[in-house]
Amino acid sequence: MTFTFLGFKRAMTSNMAAFCLVLSGMSISSSGFANYLTHPQSSEFIDQMVDDHGFERQQLERWLASAKKKQSILDAISRPAEKRLTWSGYSKIFIKPARIAKGKSFMEAYAAELSRAEEKYGVPREIITAIIGVETRYGENKGSYRVIDALSTLGFDYPPRSKFFRKELGQVLLLAREQGFDPLVLKGSYAGAMGYGQFIPSSYRHYAVDFDGDAIADILDNPIDAIGSVANYFARHKWKAGEGVAFEATFDTNEYKALIHKGLKPKFTMADMQSVGLQNAIDIPDSDAAKIQILKGDNGEELWVTQHNFYVITRYNHSHLYAMAVYQLAKALGLDS
Repeated sequence: MTFTFLGFKRAMTSNMAAFCLVLSGMSISSSGFANYLTHPQSSEFIDQMVDDHGFERQQLERWLASAKKKQSILDAISRPAEKRLTWSGYSKIFIKPARIAKGKSFMEAYAAELSRAEEKYGVPREIITAIIGVETRYGENKGSYRVIDALSTLGFDYPPRSKFFRKELGQVLLLAREQGFDPLVLKGSYAGAMGYGQFIPSSYRHYAVDFDGDAIADILDNPIDAIGSVANYFARHKWKAGEGVAFEATFDTNEYKALIHKGLKPKFTMADMQSVGLQNAIDIPDSDAAKIQILKGDNGEELWVTQHNFYVITRYNHSHLYAMAVYQLAKALGLDS
């Protein structure tokens, strides 16, 4: 059994109960560390949580000793569907008759709550429902990974984004303390996202709302709070009520290619689109932000002009495929813009 001197020294300074837990919970990971308490970077993380947020060191050591590295998480984050698939393949995951039918049933079941969210936050009920539908099939699949395993694995053993996920690990411990959760039993996605709308811990802390008046912001098991929280998230990210999202476009010349750019945020305006031969007769102000998006569909390339609200959807998941799936599911649920 591999047991580093650093991990041994820390364990010896804790009380005997914590030390025994470290010993009994060990399973050697492929990186050579017995558990995340013995990881070289855990000491800095623990010190920060103690100094900045007043956590008890012994408690933090117990949690990290319980956290397990999951190779399946590292495998999953290295091949997300948004990077592996074209629109043709990606759309088939989400724009299905069964998911549309379940979405309509969800809208019927929570019609009053969706109406109230739409009125308060200005976000269409179809967009709110589509987010929950894309994320968890309306709560049917909220994730099976322990959040502490997911965030520890990515925070300590995924160098490309370790800083981000280690911050989220701290956020979930803060969330657990605030909400009275046990961080060892919280479950979610391979990236540590939780609940109906799959909020990462920092988003849970900043955007989750109590929408049913019981003084608890529960997006894990309460679809009403999830509805209000998704709407609040979009409102806080500057969703523009009454404006469109995207439309399939036709240009009468190839000059539009000069306006194609990387990134998700629109750099041009509708006036720019008109100047390169946009044929669609769309009643949108010339000054509105616009971006040309090319999708590889079943029948070849599709040209779309996406607007500010499309960009807002990408604040939820930084992918144009994701945003288009949400938009088209929302359209199938009755969105008329």
